[in-house]
Amino acid sequence: MSEQDVRNFNVGFDDDGIRLDRWFKRHLPETSFTTVAMWARSGQLRVDGARATPGDRIVAGQQIRVPPEEAARPEMPGAPKKRDRPELSPEQTAFIQALVIHRDKQGIVLNKPPGLATQGGTKTIEHVDALLDGIQFDGESRPKLVHRLDKDTSGVLLIARTTRAAGYFAKAFSSRTAKKIYWALIVGVPSIEDGTIDLPIGKQPGSGGEKMHVDEAEGSPARTRYRVIERAGNNTAWVELIPHTGRTHQLRVHMAAIGHPIVGDGKYGGQAAFLTGGISRKMHLHARRLRIDHPDGGEIDVQAELPTHFAESLKHLGFDEMLGNMMPLDTPPPPSKAVKKQQAKQHAKNVRKDRKGERRNRGSEAAARPGAKPPLKAKPKPKPKAPGAKPGPKPRPRTQG
Repeated sequence: MSEQDVRNFNVGFDDDGIRLDRWFKRHLPETSFTTVAMWARSGQLRVDGARATPGDRIVAGQQIRVPPEEAARPEMPGAPKKRDRPELSPEQTAFIQALVIHRDKQGIVLNKPPGLATQGGTKTIEHVDALLDGIQFDGESRPKLVHRLDKDTSGVLLIARTTRAAGYFAKAFSSRTAKKIYWALIVGVPSIEDGTIDLPIGKQPGSGGEKMHVDEAEGSPARTRYRVIERAGNNTAWVELIPHTGRTHQLRVHMAAIGHPIVGDGKYGGQAAFLTGGISRKMHLHARRLRIDHPDGGEIDVQAELPTHFAESLKHLGFDEMLGNMMPLDTPPPPSKAVKKQQAKQHAKNVRKDRKGERRNRGSEAAARPGAKPPLKAKPKPKPKAPGAKPGPKPRPRTQG
């Protein structure tokens, strides 16, 4: 096996904390568990240069060393040949190409519709990963996923066209230099219109890992900033969501946790997540914008149009879509409780310092007034006598007479 043929993959933030065998199911589904185990036993499978096993947990930013693709299917007498991916129909190719909203030599951006899964799974046959052959265009290799969106979440989905670009984009997501902005309709209106939700998230026991929840004891850190764009009375609000971490279902869990579930998200909001009055029951969560550095310099900054049901809901509620586009992108988030506490301490310290200076100034002004008594001077201390000096004469007592 030539070292030049070895494949290296960077772990993206979407895969942070998962098992290594699960990573293969997501990104190299054609590689069987038996093959992965064989590579591990022979030392060919490595994470950051160290030998790895299928059950190891991986962390965003790590590099996975994988043997060449040919090593996954050795030529053995009588062994059945692995079936290739089915060729896409003209309709499937036309469908995936119609989703393209940006394309260059290193990346492609899709506007993923709601209801289309990013990757396959149990009983999930139609998904973006299965359609990537349709957007290879003139590229030398098959495009690669670098992040994911939930099945019912629509919007910006970045695809890498080269291995180099895949590693570059994955690192940008794991290091949080990529900026993603979501739009959502939520039930009710938050009392604070610009806030940060800082609640750890973990897998909900008994759900088989399919559902997440706030877990203060063992959850992974998760932070989301939200800003209210517009409100419809006290019943509904249109918000901008900016995730600062990338936990599974993070936006959905966080909004439900503060009592304002995303409209249409029955999984985390229950029946309270569905509005009456002609509002669609589909989930109203849309990846509106992505800004990320480009491997060749500059940046990709792209916006995805709203799906039909979301746009119709905005119109039905009387919201103006232009207001969302006018939200400033790079305003700093509101300070945390710890920062506010420190600022309050510093303010109190400055007030005490100013008051002390005022007292000093008042004393100086009083001394400068005409007729003011001079300030009392402290009596000088007697000078210490030199060693060996004779004592002076004792003072004579005064007599009366």
